[in-house]
Amino acid sequence: MSLFVSACPCGSAEPYDACCGPLHRGERQAATPEELMRARYAAYAVDARDYVFRTWHPRTRPDDVPSTPGLTWERLEILDAADDEVEFVAHYRTADGPGTLHERSRFEQRAGRWFYVDG
Repeated sequence: MSLFVSACPCGSAEPYDACCGPLHRGERQAATPEELMRARYAAYAVDARDYVFRTWHPRTRPDDVPSTPGLTWERLEILDAADDEVEFVAHYRTADGPGTLHERSRFEQRAGRWFYVDG
């Protein structure tokens, strides 16, 4: 994973190394479900699949998080963030053109850390 000086892919307008980079590197944990959602989106965008895997709840986590060649994540919109749920639209592009993923994700706190459960 390379370091970015440009804005973080999560849409915060902060530099990657001041925003999601520290979470991806394990320097700190996400404080809220929304912060975890943004960091997971950014992890997909920068191909940090290990972070996606580590932040997936063990009860629902797949055996691995495969890459998707030819898919570029372009933008994240948070529609709603309340309690342990975050609704978002993630915009992407493939060789076939643009697309979106609209999801309401559920999160659970375990041992003081937030984990993605399902969406």
